[in-house]
Amino acid sequence: MDTKFTQQCEDDIHCYRLRTARQKKRMRYKDLEKRLIKLHKEERMLHLRKRNLGWEALNPPVQKGWVRHFVVRDDVAKSKQGEFFDAILKKINTYDYDWKKDFKRKRKRRGKKIYVVKPQYLLRPYSCQFRRMEFTETEKQFFREVWEMDNKRQFFKRYEFTESWRFVLKIRPNMIDRIRIKDALLESEIKVLDNYLERNDLRKKMCRLVHGHYKYKDCQEDEKYDEASEFKSKSLTQILDLVKANEDT
Repeated sequence: MDTKFTQQCEDDIHCYRLRTARQKKRMRYKDLEKRLIKLHKEERMLHLRKRNLGWEALNPPVQKGWVRHFVVRDDVAKSKQGEFFDAILKKINTYDYDWKKDFKRKRKRRGKKIYVVKPQYLLRPYSCQFRRMEFTETEKQFFREVWEMDNKRQFFKRYEFTESWRFVLKIRPNMIDRIRIKDALLESEIKVLDNYLERNDLRKKMCRLVHGHYKYKDCQEDEKYDEASEFKSKSLTQILDLVKANEDT
């Protein structure tokens, strides 16, 4: 009797397409995954709209620390090959930013704390980057192949400029003359969506669905923009004068 009843129940399930407990659980997981993929697309669209808002001029410009980069040496720039090496430098130049003009960092040496200048080097592109830079045959002659090994003990090839003495480092103020336009309503929508994902601990699962793995940097869709402050790199007297001027206006 029990066997007949069980068989009848199975027939009814197949006939009316009723889901079993396991199928219902699986459907809940699939529904959650579909919802997370939809939220990911919505989040990307919101950040894309934020990036496309554009810029507005900042008057007066504000200094935010210092920037250090390479320039062609004076004697090389005045020579016949000055433009040639300047074209190479535009492709392999690097920029470093710091709030101190001397670009020094505290280090320990033999138990003593000393200040040393941060090192900075020209760009050493990988083989795929080197092909995309579209160097001419004459420019390629000033590069050599360098083989390096990564943490997985695998070798990879890079290209190094052989005559780096032709360039010197230059330090100049990092002036900000524009800031991004902000939309309060758009910022609110992004914050609500981010709070929902963080509060329910869904960020990691969403990243694994979209990227196949979870990394913190993969889940940070928004870029870090340099926001200028009118009090940046100013003395206390200058700050007080600005506050007083704002109160008068």
